[in-house]
Amino acid sequence: MTVSTRLDIAVFGQCRALIGQPTASVQVSVPTTAAAVLAAVCRQYPQLAPFEGSLLVAVNEEYARPDTPICAGDDVAVFPPIAGG
Repeated sequence: MTVSTRLDIAVFGQCRALIGQPTASVQVSVPTTAAAVLAAVCRQYPQLAPFEGSLLVAVNEEYARPDTPICAGDDVAVFPPIAGG
């Protein structure tokens, strides 16, 4: 069964700078996937859309693959690629 819910998604780095706030709120049907949530974020905040192909998603503090399931209550974050040195 799918249920519509609002997810408050933490955004970091340049993503936060582009949308001007620390969280992105989107309405989605759950369960869903990381790819679907990222697409919803980019629709809601079109300034992120040009970067959709390179943005990363974390679910419950773990890097997520596009097919990673997301349920209501999960901790979700979106951020740009991170380079280490």
